[in-house]
Amino acid sequence: MPAEQQSSTVRQILRSLAVFAGELPEFHPQAAPGTPQELFTAWLTEAIAAGVREPHAMTLSTAGVDGTPSARVLLLKDVGVGGWSFAAHAASPKGRELAGTPAAALTFYWPQQARQVRLRGPVAPESPELSAQDFLARPLGSRAEALVGMQSRPLDDPKNILAATEESLARLEREPDLVAAEWTLYTVSPQSVEFWQGDKQRKHTRLAYLRSDDGWDKQLLWP
Repeated sequence: MPAEQQSSTVRQILRSLAVFAGELPEFHPQAAPGTPQELFTAWLTEAIAAGVREPHAMTLSTAGVDGTPSARVLLLKDVGVGGWSFAAHAASPKGRELAGTPAAALTFYWPQQARQVRLRGPVAPESPELSAQDFLARPLGSRAEALVGMQSRPLDDPKNILAATEESLARLEREPDLVAAEWTLYTVSPQSVEFWQGDKQRKHTRLAYLRSDDGWDKQLLWP
């Protein structure tokens, strides 16, 4: 199929896809709590209750020292007064980018509810103790993979993955409390957090929390 015809077919397919199907929840910004952590927790709880798959999945966006952006999907580990936390191997591409440019953006999207949360701000590593706790709470297979420490490096033979993982599993059997030295728990302390509620008539509701000297200011935004 010629490239031009293929592009036209893809365009038609994309335009035919339904958006905002089903009943959508209501969002009343005037009743929003004083902190974004409170509203996020409420929305996350509602997403879980609605059966959203992997509601704790998020897109982590970072930037290299040259400004080139990168994005990938990770799992949220915690949210509290300090911010939103996730974990990564410090020697991975995202770990190296965070070391050079300690700032990031997080994006959550729950399609069944047409809800999106975006936040951005500086990132800081947590203590080695907290990072170790996170590592030891991971499933055995995940710990074994992290011990290999080869994420994103060129792979010559897929069989090497099995061999390296089996070696790591054997180490964990001998040393069940072993922690990957470069495993790091990071926390984003956002300067802004935006909550977006989709609307079938495209009258979307957007509420931004902006950090201030007194805590948080709330601001409605145009769709």
